[in-house]
Amino acid sequence: MTVAPARMADVAAPQRPPRAGPALRAPGAVLLISAYELGHQPLSLASPAALLEAAGFAPALLDLAVERLDPERVAAARLVAIAVPMHTALRLAIKAIDAIRRINPDCTVCLYGLYATLNAATLFGRGVDCVIGGEYEAPLLRLLEALDRGAAAEVPGVATAVRPAGPWIDKIGFRVPSRRGLPSLDRYARLDGGGVARLAGQTEASRGCLHRCRHCPIPPVYGGRFFIVPADIVLEDIRRQVAAGATHITFGDADFLNGPRHSIAIVRRMHDEHPALSFDVTAKIEHLLRHRALLPELRRCGCLFIVSAVESLNDRVLAILDKGHTRADAEAALDLTAAAGISLRPSLVPFTPWTALRDYVDLLTFIAERDLIDRLDPVQLVIRLLVPPGSLLLDHPDMRPHLGALDPDRFTHRWTHPDPRMDALQRELAAVVERGAMEKCDPRDTFRLLAARAAQAAASDGGGALLAALGRLPPVPDAKGRPPRLTEPWFC
Repeated sequence: MTVAPARMADVAAPQRPPRAGPALRAPGAVLLISAYELGHQPLSLASPAALLEAAGFAPALLDLAVERLDPERVAAARLVAIAVPMHTALRLAIKAIDAIRRINPDCTVCLYGLYATLNAATLFGRGVDCVIGGEYEAPLLRLLEALDRGAAAEVPGVATAVRPAGPWIDKIGFRVPSRRGLPSLDRYARLDGGGVARLAGQTEASRGCLHRCRHCPIPPVYGGRFFIVPADIVLEDIRRQVAAGATHITFGDADFLNGPRHSIAIVRRMHDEHPALSFDVTAKIEHLLRHRALLPELRRCGCLFIVSAVESLNDRVLAILDKGHTRADAEAALDLTAAAGISLRPSLVPFTPWTALRDYVDLLTFIAERDLIDRLDPVQLVIRLLVPPGSLLLDHPDMRPHLGALDPDRFTHRWTHPDPRMDALQRELAAVVERGAMEKCDPRDTFRLLAARAAQAAASDGGGALLAALGRLPPVPDAKGRPPRLTEPWFC
Protein backbone atom coordinates (compact mmCIF):
# COMPACT_ATOMS: atom_id res chain seq x y z
CA MET A 1 0.00 0.00 0.00
CA THR A 2 1.46 3.37 -0.95
CA VAL A 3 0.76 6.85 0.33
CA ALA A 4 0.09 9.58 -2.20
CA PRO A 5 2.48 12.52 -1.65
CA ALA A 6 0.86 15.47 0.09
CA ARG A 7 0.86 18.77 -1.78
CA MET A 8 1.81 21.71 0.38
CA ALA A 9 -1.47 23.37 -0.62
CA ASP A 10 -3.29 20.47 1.01
CA VAL A 11 -1.66 20.90 4.39
CA ALA A 12 -3.93 23.69 5.60
CA ALA A 13 -7.02 22.54 3.69
CA PRO A 14 -9.92 22.46 6.17
CA GLN A 15 -11.58 19.08 6.66
CA ARG A 16 -15.20 18.48 7.57
CA PRO A 17 -15.90 18.69 11.32
CA PRO A 18 -16.43 15.41 13.19
CA ARG A 19 -19.92 14.14 12.51
CA ALA A 20 -22.36 12.10 14.51
CA GLY A 21 -23.37 8.63 13.50
CA PRO A 22 -26.19 6.38 14.60
CA ALA A 23 -25.75 4.10 17.60
CA LEU A 24 -22.29 5.22 18.61
CA ARG A 25 -22.67 3.08 21.72
CA ALA A 26 -23.33 -0.04 19.68
CA PRO A 27 -20.57 -2.68 19.66
CA GLY A 28 -17.94 -1.81 17.05
CA ALA A 29 -19.26 1.69 16.29
CA VAL A 30 -15.97 2.93 17.73
CA LEU A 31 -12.81 1.31 16.39
CA LEU A 32 -9.49 1.88 18.18
CA ILE A 33 -6.42 1.01 16.09
CA SER A 34 -2.76 0.66 16.98
CA ALA A 35 -0.24 0.70 14.13
CA TYR A 36 2.91 -0.04 16.13
CA GLU A 37 3.94 -0.10 19.79
CA LEU A 38 7.44 -1.59 19.90
CA GLY A 39 6.17 -5.14 19.65
CA HIS A 40 4.03 -4.86 22.79
CA GLN A 41 0.34 -5.53 23.28
CA PRO A 42 -0.74 -1.89 22.86
CA LEU A 43 -1.43 -0.04 26.08
CA SER A 44 -2.46 2.90 23.87
CA LEU A 45 -5.61 0.89 23.05
CA ALA A 46 -6.19 -0.86 26.37
CA SER A 47 -6.09 2.35 28.42
CA PRO A 48 -8.71 4.37 26.49
CA ALA A 49 -10.82 1.23 25.98
CA ALA A 50 -11.25 0.97 29.76
CA LEU A 51 -12.50 4.56 30.06
CA LEU A 52 -14.83 4.26 27.07
CA GLU A 53 -16.31 0.98 28.28
CA ALA A 54 -16.99 2.47 31.71
CA ALA A 55 -18.95 5.25 29.96
CA GLY A 56 -21.14 2.78 28.05
CA PHE A 57 -19.29 2.55 24.74
CA ALA A 58 -18.18 -0.78 23.27
CA PRO A 59 -15.05 -0.11 21.19
CA ALA A 60 -13.54 -2.71 18.91
CA LEU A 61 -9.74 -2.99 19.06
CA LEU A 62 -7.39 -3.69 16.16
CA ASP A 63 -3.60 -3.96 16.27
CA LEU A 64 -2.08 -3.67 12.81
CA ALA A 65 1.27 -4.92 14.13
CA VAL A 66 -0.17 -8.44 14.35
CA GLU A 67 -3.55 -8.23 12.55
CA ARG A 68 -4.72 -7.29 9.10
CA LEU A 69 -6.89 -4.26 8.57
CA ASP A 70 -10.34 -5.82 8.86
CA PRO A 71 -12.76 -4.33 6.26
CA GLU A 72 -15.80 -5.45 8.25
CA ARG A 73 -14.67 -3.74 11.44
CA VAL A 74 -13.75 -0.60 9.50
CA ALA A 75 -17.08 -0.54 7.65
CA ALA A 76 -19.02 -0.83 10.92
CA ALA A 77 -17.23 2.06 12.61
CA ARG A 78 -18.60 5.57 12.92
CA LEU A 79 -15.35 6.76 14.52
CA VAL A 80 -11.91 5.29 13.89
CA ALA A 81 -9.27 6.46 16.37
CA ILE A 82 -5.64 5.53 15.67
CA ALA A 83 -2.89 5.67 18.30
CA VAL A 84 0.36 7.30 17.14
CA PRO A 85 2.69 7.39 20.16
CA MET A 86 5.83 7.34 18.00
CA HIS A 87 7.10 8.27 14.55
CA THR A 88 6.99 4.75 13.11
CA ALA A 89 3.39 4.36 14.25
CA LEU A 90 2.44 7.62 12.51
CA ARG A 91 3.92 6.61 9.17
CA LEU A 92 2.16 3.24 9.32
CA ALA A 93 -1.10 4.92 10.36
CA ILE A 94 -1.07 7.16 7.29
CA LYS A 95 -0.92 4.10 5.07
CA ALA A 96 -3.88 2.61 6.92
CA ILE A 97 -5.95 5.80 6.59
CA ASP A 98 -5.92 5.52 2.78
CA ALA A 99 -7.54 2.08 3.06
CA ILE A 100 -9.95 3.20 5.81
CA ARG A 101 -11.19 6.06 3.65
CA ARG A 102 -11.77 3.72 0.70
CA ILE A 103 -13.73 1.27 2.86
CA ASN A 104 -15.67 3.80 4.93
CA PRO A 105 -15.45 7.35 3.54
CA ASP A 106 -18.08 8.69 5.96
CA CYS A 107 -16.47 7.72 9.26
CA THR A 108 -14.70 10.24 11.48
CA VAL A 109 -10.95 9.58 11.67
CA CYS A 110 -9.10 10.74 14.78
CA LEU A 111 -5.38 10.35 15.52
CA TYR A 112 -4.21 10.50 19.12
CA GLY A 113 -0.85 10.46 20.86
CA LEU A 114 2.39 12.43 20.86
CA TYR A 115 2.88 12.50 17.11
CA ALA A 116 -0.73 13.44 16.39
CA THR A 117 -0.33 16.79 18.14
CA LEU A 118 3.07 17.53 16.65
CA ASN A 119 1.91 16.85 13.09
CA ALA A 120 -1.64 18.17 13.26
CA ALA A 121 -1.29 20.72 10.44
CA THR A 122 -0.07 18.08 7.99
CA LEU A 123 -2.53 15.41 9.12
CA PHE A 124 -5.57 17.56 8.36
CA GLY A 125 -4.55 17.38 4.73
CA ARG A 126 -4.18 13.60 4.80
CA GLY A 127 -7.68 12.35 5.59
CA VAL A 128 -7.65 13.04 9.35
CA ASP A 129 -10.63 14.86 10.88
CA CYS A 130 -9.30 15.55 14.37
CA VAL A 131 -6.28 14.98 16.58
CA ILE A 132 -5.70 14.54 20.31
CA GLY A 133 -2.37 14.68 22.10
CA GLY A 134 -1.03 14.42 25.62
CA GLU A 135 -3.44 12.71 28.01
CA TYR A 136 -5.82 11.54 25.30
CA GLU A 137 -8.32 9.30 27.12
CA ALA A 138 -10.63 11.99 28.52
CA PRO A 139 -10.70 14.11 25.31
CA LEU A 140 -11.46 10.97 23.30
CA LEU A 141 -14.39 10.21 25.60
CA ARG A 142 -15.64 13.79 25.34
CA LEU A 143 -15.42 13.58 21.55
CA LEU A 144 -17.53 10.42 21.52
CA GLU A 145 -20.09 11.92 23.87
CA ALA A 146 -20.34 15.01 21.66
CA LEU A 147 -20.78 12.89 18.54
CA ASP A 148 -23.35 10.75 20.32
CA ARG A 149 -25.38 13.90 21.03
CA GLY A 150 -24.97 15.09 17.45
CA ALA A 151 -23.04 18.11 18.71
CA ALA A 152 -20.43 19.89 16.61
CA ALA A 153 -19.37 22.32 19.32
CA GLU A 154 -15.80 22.68 20.49
CA VAL A 155 -14.55 19.64 22.38
CA PRO A 156 -11.81 20.47 24.93
CA GLY A 157 -8.54 18.81 24.00
CA VAL A 158 -9.67 17.89 20.46
CA ALA A 159 -8.26 19.81 17.50
CA THR A 160 -9.64 20.06 13.97
CA ALA A 161 -8.46 22.03 10.96
CA VAL A 162 -10.93 24.80 11.81
CA ARG A 163 -10.59 24.56 15.58
CA PRO A 164 -6.98 24.32 16.79
CA ALA A 165 -6.33 23.03 20.28
CA GLY A 166 -3.16 22.51 22.24
CA PRO A 167 -2.22 19.18 23.78
CA TRP A 168 -4.47 18.10 26.60
CA ILE A 169 -2.28 17.36 29.59
CA ASP A 170 -4.60 17.56 32.59
CA LYS A 171 -4.37 14.49 34.78
CA ILE A 172 -6.97 11.87 33.92
CA GLY A 173 -8.91 9.49 36.14
CA PHE A 174 -6.91 6.35 35.39
CA ARG A 175 -8.61 2.97 35.07
CA VAL A 176 -7.20 -0.51 34.83
CA PRO A 177 -6.48 -1.06 31.11
CA SER A 178 -9.01 -3.26 29.30
CA ARG A 179 -7.10 -5.84 27.25
CA ARG A 180 -9.80 -8.40 26.51
CA GLY A 181 -10.32 -7.16 22.95
CA LEU A 182 -6.61 -7.43 22.06
CA PRO A 183 -4.68 -10.35 20.56
CA SER A 184 -3.11 -12.64 23.16
CA LEU A 185 0.39 -12.03 24.51
CA ASP A 186 1.83 -14.89 22.48
CA ARG A 187 1.37 -12.73 19.36
CA TYR A 188 3.87 -10.15 20.62
CA ALA A 189 7.56 -9.70 21.38
CA ARG A 190 9.04 -12.01 23.98
CA LEU A 191 11.84 -11.78 26.45
CA ASP A 192 14.88 -13.58 25.06
CA GLY A 193 17.11 -14.45 28.02
CA GLY A 194 19.30 -17.44 28.78
CA GLY A 195 18.36 -19.05 25.51
CA VAL A 196 14.66 -19.18 26.49
CA ALA A 197 11.86 -17.02 25.07
CA ARG A 198 9.19 -15.95 27.57
CA LEU A 199 5.90 -14.08 27.20
CA ALA A 200 6.20 -10.38 27.97
CA GLY A 201 3.62 -7.80 28.96
CA GLN A 202 3.72 -4.01 29.23
CA THR A 203 2.42 -1.42 31.64
CA GLU A 204 3.39 2.08 32.81
CA ALA A 205 3.82 3.71 36.20
CA SER A 206 3.87 7.29 34.89
CA ARG A 207 3.12 9.48 31.88
CA GLY A 208 5.10 12.37 30.42
CA CYS A 209 8.56 13.42 31.58
CA LEU A 210 10.18 16.02 33.84
CA HIS A 211 12.97 16.69 31.35
CA ARG A 212 13.23 18.70 28.14
CA CYS A 213 15.67 16.83 25.91
CA ARG A 214 15.52 18.87 22.71
CA HIS A 215 15.19 15.97 20.26
CA CYS A 216 12.44 14.17 22.21
CA PRO A 217 8.75 14.43 21.17
CA ILE A 218 7.56 14.50 24.78
CA PRO A 219 8.66 18.03 25.90
CA PRO A 220 6.73 19.93 23.19
CA VAL A 221 3.56 18.14 24.31
CA TYR A 222 4.01 17.75 28.08
CA GLY A 223 6.20 20.79 28.75
CA GLY A 224 8.19 19.13 31.53
CA ARG A 225 5.15 17.65 33.29
CA PHE A 226 4.56 14.05 34.26
CA PHE A 227 1.73 12.17 35.91
CA ILE A 228 1.78 9.23 38.30
CA VAL A 229 -0.43 6.24 37.50
CA PRO A 230 -1.88 5.00 40.81
CA ALA A 231 0.02 1.97 42.10
CA ASP A 232 -3.11 -0.14 42.61
CA ILE A 233 -4.05 0.30 38.95
CA VAL A 234 -0.54 -0.58 37.75
CA LEU A 235 -0.42 -3.68 39.94
CA GLU A 236 -3.85 -4.89 38.86
CA ASP A 237 -2.82 -4.48 35.22
CA ILE A 238 0.27 -6.57 35.96
CA ARG A 239 -1.81 -9.24 37.75
CA ARG A 240 -4.07 -9.62 34.73
CA GLN A 241 -1.13 -9.94 32.35
CA VAL A 242 0.53 -12.51 34.60
CA ALA A 243 -2.74 -14.44 34.60
CA ALA A 244 -2.61 -14.28 30.79
CA GLY A 245 0.85 -15.87 30.80
CA ALA A 246 3.32 -12.99 31.12
CA THR A 247 6.52 -13.82 32.99
CA HIS A 248 8.22 -10.51 32.17
CA ILE A 249 6.92 -6.93 32.25
CA THR A 250 8.19 -3.88 30.38
CA PHE A 251 7.52 -0.59 32.11
CA GLY A 252 6.86 1.76 29.21
CA ASP A 253 7.40 4.99 31.15
CA ALA A 254 9.47 7.60 29.35
CA ASP A 255 11.64 7.53 32.48
CA PHE A 256 10.89 5.06 35.26
CA LEU A 257 12.91 7.12 37.74
CA ASN A 258 11.05 10.42 37.25
CA GLY A 259 9.18 9.42 40.41
CA PRO A 260 11.62 7.03 42.09
CA ARG A 261 9.70 6.47 45.35
CA HIS A 262 6.53 5.66 43.44
CA SER A 263 8.32 3.36 41.01
CA ILE A 264 10.34 1.44 43.58
CA ALA A 265 7.22 0.94 45.71
CA ILE A 266 5.47 -0.64 42.73
CA VAL A 267 8.27 -3.07 41.92
CA ARG A 268 8.58 -4.07 45.58
CA ARG A 269 4.89 -4.96 45.72
CA MET A 270 5.08 -6.63 42.32
CA HIS A 271 8.00 -8.77 43.46
CA ASP A 272 6.20 -9.72 46.68
CA GLU A 273 3.21 -10.94 44.66
CA HIS A 274 5.12 -12.47 41.74
CA PRO A 275 8.64 -13.41 42.91
CA ALA A 276 9.57 -15.05 39.58
CA LEU A 277 8.42 -12.11 37.45
CA SER A 278 11.22 -10.16 35.74
CA PHE A 279 10.99 -6.68 34.26
CA ASP A 280 12.80 -3.94 32.35
CA VAL A 281 12.58 -0.15 32.53
CA THR A 282 13.78 2.98 30.73
CA ALA A 283 15.76 5.60 32.66
CA LYS A 284 18.01 8.56 31.93
CA ILE A 285 21.74 8.29 32.52
CA GLU A 286 21.59 11.16 35.01
CA HIS A 287 18.89 9.34 36.98
CA LEU A 288 20.90 6.14 37.07
CA LEU A 289 23.74 8.13 38.62
CA ARG A 290 21.55 10.13 40.99
CA HIS A 291 19.62 7.06 42.17
CA ARG A 292 22.46 4.57 42.05
CA ALA A 293 21.52 3.32 45.51
CA LEU A 294 18.30 1.91 44.03
CA LEU A 295 20.01 -0.26 41.42
CA PRO A 296 20.69 -3.27 43.69
CA GLU A 297 17.08 -3.28 44.84
CA LEU A 298 15.79 -3.03 41.28
CA ARG A 299 17.86 -6.11 40.50
CA ARG A 300 16.63 -7.92 43.61
CA CYS A 301 13.05 -7.24 42.51
CA GLY A 302 13.69 -8.75 39.08
CA CYS A 303 15.06 -5.99 36.81
CA LEU A 304 17.04 -7.65 34.00
CA PHE A 305 17.92 -4.64 31.88
CA ILE A 306 17.53 -0.90 31.64
CA VAL A 307 17.15 1.00 28.36
CA SER A 308 18.85 4.39 28.52
CA ALA A 309 19.08 7.12 25.91
CA VAL A 310 22.85 7.45 25.71
CA GLU A 311 22.37 8.91 22.18
CA SER A 312 26.00 9.94 21.60
CA LEU A 313 29.49 9.86 23.10
CA ASN A 314 30.27 13.38 21.85
CA ASP A 315 29.82 15.87 24.67
CA ARG A 316 28.97 18.73 22.30
CA VAL A 317 26.18 16.70 20.70
CA LEU A 318 24.88 15.74 24.16
CA ALA A 319 24.87 19.41 25.19
CA ILE A 320 22.96 20.47 22.06
CA LEU A 321 20.39 17.75 22.72
CA ASP A 322 20.28 18.85 26.39
CA LYS A 323 20.63 15.26 27.55
CA GLY A 324 21.90 16.14 31.01
CA HIS A 325 24.84 13.74 30.88
CA THR A 326 28.32 13.43 29.41
CA ARG A 327 30.32 10.58 27.91
CA ALA A 328 31.96 10.04 31.31
CA ASP A 329 28.51 9.80 32.89
CA ALA A 330 27.45 7.15 30.38
CA GLU A 331 30.56 5.13 31.13
CA ALA A 332 29.90 5.42 34.86
CA ALA A 333 26.30 4.25 34.39
CA LEU A 334 27.51 1.21 32.46
CA ASP A 335 29.80 0.33 35.36
CA LEU A 336 27.14 0.92 38.02
CA THR A 337 24.48 -1.17 36.33
CA ALA A 338 26.98 -3.96 35.65
CA ALA A 339 27.99 -3.98 39.32
CA ALA A 340 24.31 -4.32 40.26
CA GLY A 341 23.88 -7.24 37.86
CA ILE A 342 21.69 -5.26 35.43
CA SER A 343 22.39 -5.01 31.71
CA LEU A 344 22.33 -1.46 30.32
CA ARG A 345 20.95 -1.31 26.78
CA PRO A 346 21.85 2.06 25.19
CA SER A 347 19.61 3.72 22.65
CA LEU A 348 21.46 5.94 20.19
CA VAL A 349 21.10 8.78 17.70
CA PRO A 350 24.45 8.29 15.96
CA PHE A 351 23.76 10.53 12.93
CA THR A 352 23.23 14.21 13.72
CA PRO A 353 24.42 17.37 11.95
CA TRP A 354 27.19 17.67 14.56
CA THR A 355 28.48 14.08 14.51
CA ALA A 356 31.73 13.84 12.56
CA LEU A 357 32.98 10.69 10.87
CA ARG A 358 35.59 10.36 13.61
CA ASP A 359 32.80 10.47 16.22
CA TYR A 360 30.93 7.65 14.52
CA VAL A 361 34.05 5.52 14.30
CA ASP A 362 34.78 6.29 17.96
CA LEU A 363 31.26 5.14 18.90
CA LEU A 364 31.69 1.81 17.10
CA THR A 365 35.14 1.38 18.65
CA PHE A 366 33.69 2.00 22.12
CA ILE A 367 30.93 -0.56 21.51
CA ALA A 368 33.48 -3.14 20.38
CA GLU A 369 35.91 -2.46 23.22
CA ARG A 370 33.15 -2.60 25.88
CA ASP A 371 31.61 -5.66 24.14
CA LEU A 372 28.19 -3.97 23.96
CA ILE A 373 27.21 -5.44 20.59
CA ASP A 374 24.70 -7.87 22.07
CA ARG A 375 23.07 -5.04 24.04
CA LEU A 376 22.25 -3.08 20.89
CA ASP A 377 19.77 -3.70 18.14
CA PRO A 378 21.68 -2.98 14.91
CA VAL A 379 19.08 -0.38 13.90
CA GLN A 380 20.38 1.79 16.77
CA LEU A 381 23.62 2.25 14.84
CA VAL A 382 21.99 3.90 11.81
CA ILE A 383 19.30 6.13 13.36
CA ARG A 384 19.23 9.64 11.94
CA LEU A 385 18.06 12.58 14.03
CA LEU A 386 14.35 13.31 13.63
CA VAL A 387 13.23 16.94 13.84
CA PRO A 388 9.42 16.84 13.87
CA PRO A 389 7.18 19.92 13.86
CA GLY A 390 7.27 21.54 17.28
CA SER A 391 10.69 20.11 18.12
CA LEU A 392 12.69 22.14 20.61
CA LEU A 393 15.61 21.88 18.19
CA LEU A 394 13.95 24.01 15.52
CA ASP A 395 15.04 27.31 17.06
CA HIS A 396 18.40 26.13 18.35
CA PRO A 397 21.27 28.16 16.84
CA ASP A 398 23.33 25.01 16.20
CA MET A 399 20.44 23.47 14.25
CA ARG A 400 19.51 26.40 12.02
CA PRO A 401 22.47 26.21 9.59
CA HIS A 402 21.56 22.60 8.69
CA LEU A 403 17.77 22.79 8.74
CA GLY A 404 15.61 22.41 5.65
CA ALA A 405 11.89 22.38 4.96
CA LEU A 406 9.37 20.03 6.51
CA ASP A 407 9.02 16.78 4.60
CA PRO A 408 5.25 16.15 4.90
CA ASP A 409 5.56 12.51 3.83
CA ARG A 410 8.18 11.68 6.47
CA PHE A 411 6.85 14.02 9.19
CA THR A 412 10.26 15.50 9.92
CA HIS A 413 12.26 18.52 8.85
CA ARG A 414 14.98 17.75 6.36
CA TRP A 415 18.54 18.48 7.39
CA THR A 416 21.87 18.09 5.65
CA HIS A 417 25.17 17.14 7.22
CA PRO A 418 28.03 19.57 6.47
CA ASP A 419 30.16 16.54 5.51
CA PRO A 420 28.44 14.79 2.57
CA ARG A 421 30.22 11.55 3.50
CA MET A 422 28.09 11.25 6.60
CA ASP A 423 24.74 11.38 4.81
CA ALA A 424 26.01 8.89 2.23
CA LEU A 425 27.38 6.58 4.93
CA GLN A 426 24.12 6.64 6.86
CA ARG A 427 22.12 5.61 3.78
CA GLU A 428 24.59 2.84 2.97
CA LEU A 429 24.70 1.45 6.49
CA ALA A 430 20.91 1.65 6.89
CA ALA A 431 20.62 -0.62 3.84
CA VAL A 432 23.06 -3.06 5.47
CA VAL A 433 20.96 -3.16 8.65
CA GLU A 434 17.72 -3.62 6.71
CA ARG A 435 19.22 -6.46 4.71
CA GLY A 436 20.56 -8.07 7.87
CA ALA A 437 17.13 -7.89 9.52
CA MET A 438 15.43 -9.46 6.51
CA GLU A 439 18.01 -12.26 6.40
CA LYS A 440 17.90 -12.69 10.21
CA CYS A 441 21.64 -12.17 10.52
CA ASP A 442 23.35 -12.40 13.89
CA PRO A 443 23.75 -8.84 15.30
CA ARG A 444 27.50 -9.41 15.62
CA ASP A 445 27.79 -10.20 11.92
CA THR A 446 25.82 -7.04 11.07
CA PHE A 447 28.02 -5.02 13.43
CA ARG A 448 31.17 -6.30 11.74
CA LEU A 449 29.83 -5.25 8.35
CA LEU A 450 28.95 -1.77 9.64
CA ALA A 451 32.29 -1.36 11.38
CA ALA A 452 34.32 -2.55 8.41
CA ARG A 453 32.57 -0.08 6.12
CA ALA A 454 32.93 2.79 8.60
CA ALA A 455 36.62 1.98 9.10
CA GLN A 456 37.12 2.01 5.35
CA ALA A 457 35.42 5.40 5.07
CA ALA A 458 37.61 6.74 7.87
CA ALA A 459 40.89 5.07 6.99
CA SER A 460 42.87 8.10 8.14
CA ASP A 461 40.38 9.23 10.78
CA GLY A 462 40.31 6.52 13.46
CA GLY A 463 39.48 3.59 11.23
CA GLY A 464 42.57 1.66 12.25
CA ALA A 465 41.62 1.71 15.93
CA LEU A 466 38.17 0.38 15.05
CA LEU A 467 39.61 -2.51 13.05
CA ALA A 468 41.95 -3.31 15.94
CA ALA A 469 39.01 -3.35 18.36
CA LEU A 470 37.13 -5.72 16.05
CA GLY A 471 40.12 -8.04 16.10
CA ARG A 472 39.99 -8.16 19.91
CA LEU A 473 36.31 -9.05 20.16
CA PRO A 474 35.76 -12.08 22.37
CA PRO A 475 34.22 -15.23 20.88
CA VAL A 476 30.53 -15.08 20.06
CA PRO A 477 28.62 -16.32 23.13
CA ASP A 478 25.98 -18.98 22.73
CA ALA A 479 22.35 -18.04 23.30
CA LYS A 480 22.56 -18.72 27.03
CA GLY A 481 25.48 -16.34 27.42
CA ARG A 482 23.90 -13.33 25.75
CA PRO A 483 22.34 -10.51 27.77
CA PRO A 484 18.53 -10.44 28.03
CA ARG A 485 16.57 -8.54 25.41
CA LEU A 486 13.15 -8.28 23.86
CA THR A 487 12.74 -9.88 20.46
CA GLU A 488 11.42 -6.66 18.93
CA PRO A 489 14.15 -4.13 18.03
CA TRP A 490 13.83 -0.83 19.92
CA PHE A 491 13.44 2.25 17.78
CA CYS A 492 11.06 5.17 17.62
